Amino acid sequence: MKLYRLHEKQRLPITRQRAWEFLSNPANLKEITPNYMSFDILTGGDRPMYAGQIIQYIVTPIAGIKTKWVTEITHVKEGEYFVDEQRFGPYALWHHKHFINEIEGGVEMEDIIDYKLPLGVLGQLGHPILVKPKLKEIFNYRKNKLNQLFGTI
Repeated sequence: MKLYRLHEKQRLPITRQRAWEFLSNPANLKEITPNYMSFDILTGGDRPMYAGQIIQYIVTPIAGIKTKWVTEITHVKEGEYFVDEQRFGPYALWHHKHFINEIEGGVEMEDIIDYKLPLGVLGQLGHPILVKPKLKEIFNYRKNKLNQLFGTI
């Protein structure tokens, strides 16, 4: 079993409270996801985030193929971090930690995603040419969008 990790950081000139309000609201996920992915929340995104929350999405990550994705918010420490884990979806494992740390002049957001692909060796072969570049593209889009919304440090 090959486990992969994506680790991203971004600094924004906003308060921890403002960052938390935006990032912990599931409805804002659509705004920071590329339009071509046709990201839509089906259920579970209508409340402030809490541990045990189940959120169902439809997303179109590759070649117009719609995929249902179900995540559970497993841990929440108000204003500091939350964790989402895939329950059903395209990955064999998806564990995403979101941290918000205060720094001089704003916050540093940190994402640590540990994930495993399905299909064994075929999934491993597809990782460097398909999955890893797609995840990097999505996070680059997100960084640019957050910079547009909140500015840069």
